[in-house]
Amino acid sequence: MPAHNEAAVLGRLLSGLVADTLSEPSAEAAALDILVVANGCTDETAEVAAKHPHVHVIETPVPNKHRALRLGDEHAAGFPRLYVDADVELTVGDVLSLAGAVSQPGVHAAAPARITPLDGCPWTIRWYYQVWERLPVVQQGLFGRGVIALSQEGHARIAALPELMGDDLAASLSFTPQERSVVEHARVVVYPPRKLGDLLRRRVRSMTVTTQAATQTRLPGSRTSKEDLKTLLREAPLRNGPRLAWFLIVTAIARSRARRAVKAGDFTTWLRDESSRAAAAATAVERK
Repeated sequence: MPAHNEAAVLGRLLSGLVADTLSEPSAEAAALDILVVANGCTDETAEVAAKHPHVHVIETPVPNKHRALRLGDEHAAGFPRLYVDADVELTVGDVLSLAGAVSQPGVHAAAPARITPLDGCPWTIRWYYQVWERLPVVQQGLFGRGVIALSQEGHARIAALPELMGDDLAASLSFTPQERSVVEHARVVVYPPRKLGDLLRRRVRSMTVTTQAATQTRLPGSRTSKEDLKTLLREAPLRNGPRLAWFLIVTAIARSRARRAVKAGDFTTWLRDESSRAAAAATAVERK
């Protein structure tokens, strides 16, 4: 788990995983090795991680997700191997299901089904996700889930890529549909942004990464077609029409901003969504 200033949300993930590990009687659960790579943190991320039993904490002053992942690899032993974002929620059962998926012949990468809690989000967020999550490229890809499981062969393929800002997109595009799997009985909770500005930051980052992957690797592209959008419109014109219009507005704004980043050659600025983390921190305080 690469973690940069994730003290507000990391405990939510680790508490569930550790509790499941201690209560799960199987040998597979007992053998799980949980590593947190606290990279360039100025908060209590490392301290939060260290409070949980059976969690190995690695610290580095370099705030770089790609390098944090490689540092974690240096300390990890064995395969399958999962790469998990610190701000999602996952259970040990989900971990074991994903590990089982990439243990099947010919399957080298897997990710869980995505749960996006939209309760409490403004319509500007809900409408966007109600379109985005229906797109075939989003439903079939491994990106945007915060969790990717790799076999040893899958890991070797990813490790051969140059440093890219979007590790999950690269992982998804590195495998054919037959070599990757979305495991529907595994679930991950991915918290959406609560503010439009943060949604735009996420989308700009995604589009910048797509361009970076296209220009710096031979990976195939990943784009939504006009026909996919027309299909959604035909399904429910009155409901989906306004949502599609809003989706296209957000996409156009994000694409314009991404072009500026690409023109400047900026493939390192990590446009982070803070509103979902702030919401998690507020919830944690309420529970106390």
